[in-house]
Amino acid sequence: MARRALVAYGTKNGSTQGIAEAVAAALRTHTVETEVHPASEVEDVSPYDLVVLGGALYAGRWHRDAVRFARRHRAALLERAVWLFSSGPLDASATQRDIPPVRGARRAAAHLDARRHVTFGGRLEAGAQGRMARMIVESGRGGDYRDFDRIAAWATGIAEECAAEAQLR
Repeated sequence: MARRALVAYGTKNGSTQGIAEAVAAALRTHTVETEVHPASEVEDVSPYDLVVLGGALYAGRWHRDAVRFARRHRAALLERAVWLFSSGPLDASATQRDIPPVRGARRAAAHLDARRHVTFGGRLEAGAQGRMARMIVESGRGGDYRDFDRIAAWATGIAEECAAEAQLR
C-alpha cells in the first residue's frame, strides 16, 4: 500500500521550496505519493501518513510559516511520522557537519515528536527580498549552497524507514 506524504515549507526567496521539491521527488522515486505545498496554505494534514516540514533560516530564526504550521497542526501531526529540515547557511558548513536546529525548529521537533531534523545549505541570489538579504548578496556572500545529493539521500532514508515499518505491520 502506497504511503501518502506532505512536504510543507516556509520560504521567503524560494530556496526552501526548491529543497521541498527535491525531497518530494526523492520520495516519489520510492513509490511514496507526495504533495508539496507552502505551509501557510495547508489546511488539513489528515490525508497524509507522513509529513516533512521545512523552514528557511533568517537571522537565526525558523521561518514563521513553518512555526505556525507546527503549532496549528500539532494534534494531527502527533498522530503521524514527522521529519523536519531547515535551510539557510550560506556556506558549505551544512555539508561538512551536523548543524543543530534553531530554537523554533528545536521546539517544533520536541512538540511534534519529530523523527529527525537536518539543516541544509541555502541559496541567496540577486533579486532576493529584504534589505538584509540584498546586503548579503551585494557584499558577495550570496550563492547556492544546497546539496541536492545530500537532500535526496536524506529523503531516501525517510522512504526506506517507512517501507521497513510497513513490512512490520
